[in-house]
Amino acid sequence: MTTALIFGSTGFIGSHLLDDLLDSPDYARVIAVARKPLPLSHPRLTVLIGDLATLPALAPQLVADDIFIALGTTRKHTPDEAEYYRIDHDYPVLAAKIAKANGAQAVFVVTAVGANAASRLFYVRTKGEVERDIIALDFAHTHIFRPSMIMGQRVEDRPGARLIIAAWHVLNPLLLGPADRYRGITGGEIARAMLHAARGDAPKLRVYHWKDMAALQREPDRQA
Repeated sequence: MTTALIFGSTGFIGSHLLDDLLDSPDYARVIAVARKPLPLSHPRLTVLIGDLATLPALAPQLVADDIFIALGTTRKHTPDEAEYYRIDHDYPVLAAKIAKANGAQAVFVVTAVGANAASRLFYVRTKGEVERDIIALDFAHTHIFRPSMIMGQRVEDRPGARLIIAAWHVLNPLLLGPADRYRGITGGEIARAMLHAARGDAPKLRVYHWKDMAALQREPDRQA
């Protein structure tokens, strides 16, 4: 009985991922950690209410084979850098650490294109430090997904984001060769790539950019 543990299930990528995990015959149980009850129920879904502060208390219940992490905030919602770092770095790393201690074999985490722990840019340095610290946990399999522009219709209406996404639709065909890693990709496509990656015979460490995630889209879905 394979169990999936997901963090970030109410976010733009995570909400797609949760639906895909529940539709998948690969997992007999899905555990979602969220700050508040989710607006859905499923016989294979267990929802645990928690956040970074309460995660240690939940540790005995965070037992799974695979852990999926799609946590993150924005500078608009979290302008304070220290709080931003806690959400984008400390929470994913602690979640992975607890799951690893409880026997999880594989971790699937969303970071960002250009992630680099040595960068002077706060955002890409934070994502790079997430990668560095989760890799150091030494899972049997570590999968890192580095999207560029995340496209698609969000519940929250952000006119500025809509304009940027519209511009990216124009730019996408022009991003060729090494630049194709900057192509936009939808939240649903990232989620499906993560699920397909979990089915494959992966090496110990794999990093996925746009081309790799696009290739995973072409794999057939497994039927129950």
